[in-house]
Amino acid sequence: MTSEDTTLDASAPWLGVDALIDDPHTRIVVCCGSGGVGKTTTAAALGVRAAERGRKVVVLTIDPARRLAQSMGISELDNVPRQVKGVDDTAGGELHAMMLDMKRTFDEIVEGHADADRARAILENPFYESLSAGFAGTQEYMAMEKLGQLRATDEWDLIIVDTPPSRSALDFLDAPKRLGSFLDGKFIRVLMAPAKVGGRAGMKFLNVGMSMMTGTLSKLMGGQLLRDVQTFVAAMDTMFGGFRTRADATYRLLQAPGTAFLVVAAPERDALREAAYFVERLAAEQMPLAGLVLNRVHGSGAAQLSAERALAAAETLADHTAEDTAADADTDADTDAENLETTGIVDLDGGNAGSRAAGDHSPGAAARPTTRSSASAAHLAAGLLRLHAERMQVLARERRTRDRFTALHPEVPVTEVAALPGDVHDLTGLRAIGDRLALGPAETDTDS
Repeated sequence: MTSEDTTLDASAPWLGVDALIDDPHTRIVVCCGSGGVGKTTTAAALGVRAAERGRKVVVLTIDPARRLAQSMGISELDNVPRQVKGVDDTAGGELHAMMLDMKRTFDEIVEGHADADRARAILENPFYESLSAGFAGTQEYMAMEKLGQLRATDEWDLIIVDTPPSRSALDFLDAPKRLGSFLDGKFIRVLMAPAKVGGRAGMKFLNVGMSMMTGTLSKLMGGQLLRDVQTFVAAMDTMFGGFRTRADATYRLLQAPGTAFLVVAAPERDALREAAYFVERLAAEQMPLAGLVLNRVHGSGAAQLSAERALAAAETLADHTAEDTAADADTDADTDAENLETTGIVDLDGGNAGSRAAGDHSPGAAARPTTRSSASAAHLAAGLLRLHAERMQVLARERRTRDRFTALHPEVPVTEVAALPGDVHDLTGLRAIGDRLALGPAETDTDS
């Protein structure tokens, strides 16, 4: 393989993005992957493209940077879908966007499954406030909770989910089960026992049956926190079973044929290693993988010029430039010598009177600027050739990294998104990303 070989292998399946988002059976697209690879931008670009191709789309982002709102021209995103203006609706589509408010979603669950008095007691409980704002796994659980709510309304043709930024690909899949198990697990049920027994009998039961555990918990959590947990558990008693039920239902929804996972990665070793791990986990969980989006791929308009040839040409130009510079220096020295005698400068105007050409310019003086201009152009060309060589080396490195992934997972369809010269900050930029997402292999090579 040479650095000139920068297109995807013909044997690797290509991901048809338009076919995916146009399919009416595709109801949920989940964009996942490691942090910093462009999941939010990919989700937004897919949303714009799907809406302009006639689908009613909502994009759910969990990105706290609020880039999605800015790129879509919305002043602020919150827990309610808001329509995006400026989207071409001639095909009958619409685009809405929202950003998950983790605590508000949890509050809605409480308010929807408890009477007013119990809901108020839960919402004001200090342990609940901590749990809903930052307990491990809460964000991922609430993202899936919101996804379930959106899907249940059947208002949207297509729901696109931008998954939470996380260091581990497993967090997104495991957190809903983890939180559901915690809220419906043995630990919570043990804490519920005193409230069910009631009063002093309950406290006696707690002290006798769990003296060792509560002593440890009191040291770790503090007595007040333990009491807050017990109060929270007592208020949530009737709701705990619903958490696991909903977590299981959402998990089945992710496994359903109408769901498609897109793993987003950059053409870098760590990102593609994470992507490969995620692909394997999705397969193990029997979740439908649509393919890999390889984002920010570099290209070149002169890919036929290899890095080796470019560097060789740059060296040749540099050698010629050095020779010309040395020759100019000798010529300057000879000319200066003609203007000097032991008594000083003969002609203060820069040359002997007899050597002047038409227009009172010395022939040597007229030739030197042209030579120096050529040397400057050669120096610039050599610099550009070195830059091109660096670009081709980047392309070759990206290609090797990508080929390692496709060798491990030859069954996974891949699409490549050429890197844009700047950041995406508006609908025009999102359309450009969408266009690149939908390109075929030959078109991608031409576009690069």
